[in-house]
Order: sequence, then structure tokens, then C-alpha cells
Amino acid sequence: AIVTVRNASPRAFDAAVSAKATAAGQTVAGLDPRTVALAPGEARELGWDVTVPPGATSIAWQFDAAGAGGGARLRDAMKLSQAVVPAVPERTLQATMFQLAEPIPLPVERPSDALPGRGGVDVQFQAKLAGTLPGVRDFFARYPFSCFEQRASIAIGLSDTGRWSALMSELPGYLDRDGFVRNWTTMRDGDDVLTSYLLSVSREAGFAIPDRERSRMEDALVAFVEGRVRRNSALPTADLSIRKVAALEALSRREEPLNAKWLDSIAIDPDLWPTSAVIDWYLVLKRQPKPPRHEERMKAAEQILRSRLNFQGTTMHFSTEKTDALWWLMVSADANANKLILAMLDEPGWREDLPRLARGSLGRLQRGHWNTTVANAWGTLAMAKFSARFESVAPTGSSTATLGNTSFTHAWAPGDGAKTFAQRLAWPDARAEMALRQQGSGAPWVTVRSIAAIPLVAPLASGYRVTRTVAPLRQQTPGTWRRGDLARVTLDVDAQADMAWVVVEDPLPAGATALGRGLGGEAAMATAGERRVGTVFPAFEERAASAFRAYFRYVPKGRFVVEYTLRLDNPGAFALPPTRVEAMYAPEMFGESPVPPWSIEP
Repeated sequence: AIVTVRNASPRAFDAAVSAKATAAGQTVAGLDPRTVALAPGEARELGWDVTVPPGATSIAWQFDAAGAGGGARLRDAMKLSQAVVPAVPERTLQATMFQLAEPIPLPVERPSDALPGRGGVDVQFQAKLAGTLPGVRDFFARYPFSCFEQRASIAIGLSDTGRWSALMSELPGYLDRDGFVRNWTTMRDGDDVLTSYLLSVSREAGFAIPDRERSRMEDALVAFVEGRVRRNSALPTADLSIRKVAALEALSRREEPLNAKWLDSIAIDPDLWPTSAVIDWYLVLKRQPKPPRHEERMKAAEQILRSRLNFQGTTMHFSTEKTDALWWLMVSADANANKLILAMLDEPGWREDLPRLARGSLGRLQRGHWNTTVANAWGTLAMAKFSARFESVAPTGSSTATLGNTSFTHAWAPGDGAKTFAQRLAWPDARAEMALRQQGSGAPWVTVRSIAAIPLVAPLASGYRVTRTVAPLRQQTPGTWRRGDLARVTLDVDAQADMAWVVVEDPLPAGATALGRGLGGEAAMATAGERRVGTVFPAFEERAASAFRAYFRYVPKGRFVVEYTLRLDNPGAFALPPTRVEAMYAPEMFGESPVPPWSIEP
């Protein structure tokens, strides 16, 4: 911690400076009081070396300075909060959810390479699925990327009206000249797929878009469907009909009926469409006044959807999943599963199937959440509406989870409703069985998640390989990093397949600055030599306090290089999380590389 103390008085005096810090519920050690002599107008820096306690997510700092000179007593104080990004974050390794109708044993064992004293087994009871899905909430709370879609999905997934209102206040700046929404304001063109998604998911959630902006977005989609305005897909492929059906689904949510002539611009062949387009087509037919062959077309779309469903135990799949993963259109099988639940909630012919659909969708959860931000937003809405319609018998009595010598019991009360009741049980010393039982009527939902912090010791490639190198650009002492030095960071990425919307993320040591923000004091000459290798160029670069991120709208198969310049502004020894490359709408495609600790001298 470095603090600058300045004497703003016309007299010299000695200043007594004290510092306090708390993190993870404990006082941070090593902050002894200091005394410094200051001439009139003089400023001095004071520094303390501290160790961040394990498990801390933030540090609360307080600094007090007091002095006396010429009979005057001077005093100043400052409080601030600093976020802590763990070098080895706790992650959900496994998660399962089920209804507790009879006693269930679950084998539990801490991973051998997990850090001791971190993580555990989280158990959560809830009477209804409308309660918060803990893995999904954790996914959204920790999600680091910042495009407009993801910020909107997070607000909806967390039911956070404050986030949504703040986002809507920024929306005018995100609309392009035609009314399409852009992921970042620096982009020239907006996207019809993003615009359709925002209109649809906001209506489903009951989150309002301001009338002026909503009207512009709807007019943009009308012009797109009529062919008066064109937007190219991120992937050069024949997807225009799929995109137009998605636009029609968004427009069908208006009170104003669709123009029957708009259907003439689409080659209607649901048998050949991906599942997402069949669901959108079914919803268009369901909401609008009867177009030609209305009943016949609705039955055909419904039959196609039924024929593609495949139930195995409590899991659900689509027979067309390999071709349904339209990542460049923000479409995944998880999103399709959740949208299908919403589409069929009020259909009498699907009433008996909906519990299986809900269980099947929950069975698709991986590490407690669905695969994309879009799928998780649709999923929270689907589970909430399913619960409101189907979960009418409230549990009574008590539910208990026992692991080793620890246990967690919740006694059900009439007002519990959609509340959640959770506790973390410590990892057992050796492999053990967790016992779960319900004593009383009803079958509450149970979520069990294994949480652990596992260091990355070797590069991990699952669709991407990333290599990170650091070279001194300006180094005061050769071979030693000091405060004020400049470093050039090179991220060399090898993509194994074509993919849209890819992000490259590299962590920064605390207090360092990724140059290039255009702020005062950042020399443009320092960033002049940064290389870009390959045929891709970032749609947006984010220089946050904790990481540098580059977002790419489309990345073809092959190699590309991103470089950025780093100024080291704070001394200390910093452990850093891995460098990561991820396809945001196909997150199973990723690559990670461990980052060695960075030691910076004063």
C-alpha cells in the first residue's frame, strides 16, 4: 500500500500517519504507524508491505494523518475499498440438483490437487425452483466480460432492476444509425441477432426498454425482415432465414400484428431448420392472427420439436444438437432447452411433459450453470415460470445433509416459498458419503456443489492454445522489475476452429496499468510498437484494473497475436490467475496458460 502525504499549509510540521486494513473478517497485519517531516508544500510517499489473507474478496482501507505546526492542528483521513482477485479462484467443479423425496447418499472426496482450507461442499435447500439457482447466480456474479448482451443477461438472470435501469440509461449510445444494438459503442454497426434477443428476453422477463429506443429497435428489425437494411452475419454462411425468423419472433411480442407479407421473404422449411428457428417459428404462429395454413403449420412445428427430443433418465437432449450449436448467433442447445419450456408452459398438450423438460434442462447444468450467458438468462426465466405453475405442494418437516461430523438442517416454515437455505460443509479428510434426507411431506429441491481452488500448473488447451511472454520495454535495473518500468506483453493464440466472439484475457499485477486508454500521463510512444499478427482485429479492448481483455467478433482457424504495454505502478509480490482465451458462446472452447508470480521492487 502506497500513500502520498502532502503538506498544503505554509508551515513545516511532522505528520503522524496510521493505516488500518481489514479483509476476510480479520485485521491485516504489518501496518505500523509512521511519522514523516514535511516542509511547506512538500509531498512524501509512505509504503507498507502487507499479505492479503486467503479467501479475501476485498480489502477495506483507512488512512489517518495528523500534524501540528505553528500552533495549528492539521488532520486528514481517507477510506477506500479495494477488490481482490484471487490468483487461484474457488470454482464449482461438480454440481447436481434433484428433488429430495427419499434418502440419498452421495460420495464426496476433496480433489487431491486442491488447496487445503479452501472450498468445501455447498448444500442448498429450496422449496421451489423459482428460488435462485446458486450456480447460475455465482456464474453471473463472477462473469468478467462486458459486452452489452452479457450485461443485459446478467441483469435479467439476477433479477437486478438496478443493473437493468443503469443499462437502459446507456442504451441510446449503443444504437447504430439504423437502430440495431451494438455490443460496444465503438463499433460501427449493430447486430440484428443481438437486437432480436434483447427485445425478446426483456419482454419475457418483464423488464422495460424505454419507448423511444424500443421503437427504434423494432423499426430496425422490420427493415431487416423487409430487406431494406442488411446486416452481415459474423460467420459467412447461409443463415439469413434463421435470423429473420428470430426477428419475427421478437416482433410477434408486440401488440401490433405481423405483416403477412413478411413471411414471403423467408423460405419456410422447418424440417431443415435448427431447433432454435423451429421454436421461434412456433412462437410466431402461436402469437399472431392466423396466417395461411396456420393450424397445419403449428402442428408440424410441434411435431418436429417432439421428434427431436431425447430423454434418458433425468437428462434431455436434442437429436440435432451437433447442428444446433450456432455460436455465432448466440444459440446453444442449453438455450433451446430453456426456450422450449417457456414456449410450451401454457400448452395443454405439453402439461405432462413439462416436468420432464424442467428436470432435463436442469440435468444439462455443468458446474452449476448452463453454458452461455444467453442460456442462463433464459434458464432463470424458464425455471421461475415453471415453478410458479407446477410447484404447488410446499414441503413440511425438515431436510438434513450430513457429511462426516458436520450437518446442516433446515426446518420448513409456511413462508419459505422461493427462499433458499444454504450452508457450506467442510471437505472430509478422506472419501466419505454425504447423507441427504427429508422428514415430512413434499419434496424440496436440493443443490449440491463441490467447490475447490485448484492451481493451474501446465497449459490447458480445449480448442485454443495461448502462450504468454513478457519483455522489458523500459527497465531501470536489467533483470529486475521495479516500480515505473514498462513491459510489453505478447499473447500468441492458436485457434483450432473458426469461431465468433472470442475474448483474450490477461491478468495484471495489482496497481499496474495497461496503457492505451487515452488518459493523461500515458505516453503514446510507449504503445507505438505493439504488434498485431493474423487477420483478426479486436472489436473492443478493455483495460480494467485487474486485466487486459481483447474481444474479437470473428476468429478464423489459425494463429494470431495480441500485444499490449504494461506500466508497473506498485511494488510487491503478486500471484496471478491464468491467461485465458474463451469463445463466449461456446465456452467449452477455451485455452489457459499459468502466469508465474510477478515480483516488483520499489
